[in-house]
Amino acid sequence: MSTARGNSRLPRLGVRTRKAVLVVHIASAGAWLGIDVAMAVVIFTAVFTDDTGIRALCYQALQLFAVWPLFTAGTVCLASGVVLGLGSKYGLVRYWWVATKLALNILLVGLVPIALRPGLYGLSELGRQLAAGQSVTASVGDMIYPPIVSPAALLIATVLAVFKPWGRIRRRPEPSRPPRALENASVQDRITPSDR
Repeated sequence: MSTARGNSRLPRLGVRTRKAVLVVHIASAGAWLGIDVAMAVVIFTAVFTDDTGIRALCYQALQLFAVWPLFTAGTVCLASGVVLGLGSKYGLVRYWWVATKLALNILLVGLVPIALRPGLYGLSELGRQLAAGQSVTASVGDMIYPPIVSPAALLIATVLAVFKPWGRIRRRPEPSRPPRALENASVQDRITPSDR
């Protein structure tokens, strides 16, 4: 690692380390998007099929791959993004596009255990009941939204990473300090003739 120029106290990532972390970041984001697409295929198959067996299988399959793999991919993407932000000139909250990506990532990762997991476990139980031949009138309900919202947010994050719009986040101006020459002059003025 090399030390950043200026007043930044955090070390910058070296070229090889940065590239390795960037590969992890891109791969985890790709896995995350892939899981979202697979979830969309399974959910919309369940919505549009008339076959009870296929619907039961789809409901049960969602619990297997859509919660912990999705949470893991999102967490790895978040952690590698934080490392990249802290170890580069972009920082975490220095640029609007980075701060927006960070907020999207935190929001989506947080929604997996809070909102997605309970709904998918409920669908999985309905799938088991359907597979057992019980008469269940089940609907995916709100579960059609995650495979739409999450890929859309990930694509927005990708566009932000490529185009880097909006520039820097403005900070409050620091209190103005007198130039060094004036500061020295004021010290000279305070010296009395007896001190000389």
